[in-house]
Amino acid sequence: MTRAGTMAGLANRWGFHAVLLALGALMLANLNWPLVQSFEFVFIWEYRIALLKGFGITLLLTVEAGVVGVVFGTLFAIGSQSAYSPLRWLVGAYVEVFRNTPLLVQLLWIHFALPLVTGINTTALVSGIIGIGLQAAAYYTEIMRAGIQAVPRGQVEAAHALGLPAWTRWTRVVLPPAIRTVIPALLNQNISFFKATAIVGLGLLVGDFFTAALRVSNDTFHFLEPLTFAAAVYLVLGWQAGRWTLRLERRLSRGER
Repeated sequence: MTRAGTMAGLANRWGFHAVLLALGALMLANLNWPLVQSFEFVFIWEYRIALLKGFGITLLLTVEAGVVGVVFGTLFAIGSQSAYSPLRWLVGAYVEVFRNTPLLVQLLWIHFALPLVTGINTTALVSGIIGIGLQAAAYYTEIMRAGIQAVPRGQVEAAHALGLPAWTRWTRVVLPPAIRTVIPALLNQNISFFKATAIVGLGLLVGDFFTAALRVSNDTFHFLEPLTFAAAVYLVLGWQAGRWTLRLERRLSRGER
């Protein structure tokens, strides 16, 4: 890296921190300090069991979104590369529908409208799992498709030339490097779904972490403290997960050199 490039990088980094410090100072100068001093976070401890149970449901939804997203996203991404046109159109339609409609609308439709059409009723938690899983699969399909297309064409052609069966080509030649390429993108997307679990809780009242914080607010008539605590938890965990993802991305980049 040149000296000019190093200086530019330092300037960008310190400029970013300077903006953060300025915003922080502005917020501190305009805080309602009497209100802040009246905060009573003791309610958080008193309702710790309910909050922990809610956090467990949040983790369940997050993990489910990741697992369903990777499994079905990979299958749909393979389908999007098929020579069979109707299959490609079907996958494309699925991705467009679930990526371009709000998660809350999907959740409400699955929980309230789908039973009227199919006669199959599900609990709020099951509807939430289905809804966030379907949307995760749509986003992960595009990520996996990009990873598959990033695999060198010559590598795929060599597998064809060797007469390898389709299963072997996908599982031994195409998917391993494709998945390795998109791991950071998959993790970043799952961080987004970790935050999106609050939408599931708000829409279907599944008892997740955000819903538990709302119930603490309603029971104690202290609305700011539980919601501030919930925001802090989402912020810290999301930020830390983002840092881990960045470290992993750098490690994978070094391994490819």
